[in-house]
Amino acid sequence: MSRRSPFLRALEADDTLPIEREALTLWLDDMQRPTRWSLRPLLQLVLGALLHLTWFFKRLPLPQFRAHGLLQRLICWFCRHVVSPEANLLILRHYATESNVINFLIDNGAAGKVEPLALYPRRIEDMLTESFVDHDQELFRAFAELGERGQDSAPRPPEALRWDHWRPLDMAEFTVERRRTQVLDFESAHVLFMCLFCLLLTREEYRDAINGFNLDQSIALRIGRMIDDPSLAELAYNKYPHYLVGPWNLSQRFLMHGFFTEHLYARLEGLRRETTSA
Repeated sequence: MSRRSPFLRALEADDTLPIEREALTLWLDDMQRPTRWSLRPLLQLVLGALLHLTWFFKRLPLPQFRAHGLLQRLICWFCRHVVSPEANLLILRHYATESNVINFLIDNGAAGKVEPLALYPRRIEDMLTESFVDHDQELFRAFAELGERGQDSAPRPPEALRWDHWRPLDMAEFTVERRRTQVLDFESAHVLFMCLFCLLLTREEYRDAINGFNLDQSIALRIGRMIDDPSLAELAYNKYPHYLVGPWNLSQRFLMHGFFTEHLYARLEGLRRETTSA
């Protein structure tokens, strides 16, 4: 008998939205951690207020500072020792899903003209070099080089799509050492991380990072045109990138960005498999 509630069992069985079974299982398991329902609300209240104070401090006309190396080491330490194995695997998956989605845009819109993303960490230690900061900057770099219309985003038949730099996810390739101290759920971990990001990035780097989520709509529209599926835009929770926002509601926006990349990856991977088998 499943230990999940009736609603979570319904989610487990619902395949309306594209998402790989491995990602769904990791998410449902992580959501049932006690810290998600007990500790997270308190952390969000206290650290949410601290985040806005840090945001205000960083916006003052003072010399800017950043510490990317320290940020990476602190996050990786927390991931190794405190964050749940399920959450760590979801973080590692996110690098790969987003790199694949952007590489699909490049392969089919500007192959040979834009350098593809190479951020595919497989262990927590890899994230010391395949960094959280680079994850954002590589997205911005790819969009800037793709240009105003993504160079070539015209619809094309499935057999004409290119998958040159696509790397299908194999969960057996991901390695996360399990420790007894790894009890913190995904959302609580993000609440802890968000103040570190705000403090240890420059104000412009952090502002760009939290607004980069809104490129989800642009990605969905471009890929939707390529594969002739306008419904992809409905998968994007974060929209309207021309309107810059602050850290309000950041946790939910971050989480929905993660869901978006998982949904888009699953949709494209399904298309790739169908085309290959055909």
